[in-house]
Amino acid sequence: MGEKTKKKGSISYAKWGYIFIAPFFIIFAVFQLIPLISTIYYSFFEYYRSGLKVIGPNFAGLKNYITLFSTDLPKYFSNTLILWIIGFIPQIAISLLLAAWFTDLRLKLKGQTFFKTVIYMPNLIMASAFAMLFFALFSDNGPVNAVLISMGWITEPISFLNTVWGNRALVGLMNFLMWFGNTTIMLMAAIMGVDPTLYEAAELDGCTPNQMFWKITIPLIRPILVYVMITSMIGGLQMFDVPQILTNGKGGPDRTSTTMIMYLNNHLFSKNYGMAGAVSVVLFLVCAVLCVVVYFSLTKEDDGLTKAQHNELKAAKKIAAKAAKGGK
Repeated sequence: MGEKTKKKGSISYAKWGYIFIAPFFIIFAVFQLIPLISTIYYSFFEYYRSGLKVIGPNFAGLKNYITLFSTDLPKYFSNTLILWIIGFIPQIAISLLLAAWFTDLRLKLKGQTFFKTVIYMPNLIMASAFAMLFFALFSDNGPVNAVLISMGWITEPISFLNTVWGNRALVGLMNFLMWFGNTTIMLMAAIMGVDPTLYEAAELDGCTPNQMFWKITIPLIRPILVYVMITSMIGGLQMFDVPQILTNGKGGPDRTSTTMIMYLNNHLFSKNYGMAGAVSVVLFLVCAVLCVVVYFSLTKEDDGLTKAQHNELKAAKKIAAKAAKGGK
């Protein structure tokens, strides 16, 4: 009887955990989940504004998606990927190099705090301000052309903003400068989490710094590399402000710098909610598929390595247990 009374009078604190995490789920549902469901819903409807008259919503099935893929959407998708790759490749290369330098105690680099602050500062600048700065610097009569002409390297101004690869290079350069500092900080944190005894043992075995970087550092920071690549890819596919401001919303020569979000913005501006919803759904699916492909392709080898290490650890434990029994 005493045990039953104790069980009935006991207090469960599990509900407080749900109460504390409830605000997140409420905010997520109101501001993200419901709008996402609404976007998917309206992508199957004809719903737009013609002057002062609102047409719809009228159910149209897959009409918006068929119309969407009959336009230049694949071209805008390829533009977005190209612009992201141009900025991401130097970003990850320079960030890995700087992270390895800053975390290498043998180099004894001075002024690390200063350089860490400097390389992170571009990340604090608004993309719109960055785009306006590059627009002024690389215009036909801008300082860059003036310096090149005064040095005798060119005889006529280079029209960076009116050539396909000149425009794309500027967008990639801006994305690189804005984000490589943030990537460097994350990679530094990952490298600093690696056990230093691994490097000491490798050095005693005669490994070179290059071998230690590729055989120890890269495999052990792979989870952070996967995170950096996936988040960078999502941000790249959602690229809007830099090319929008740099090209004045026109997407450069022959729309070669028009991204998918710029295309989506045009439909939102025209109040074509159904087509804008279809573009959003396509962009969401593309991001999801690419992220899944990147995740499994980059973690496949890591999973195999982890299993092998796990098996070796189990074998070592068995040997240690036998040795302990033998000692007794």
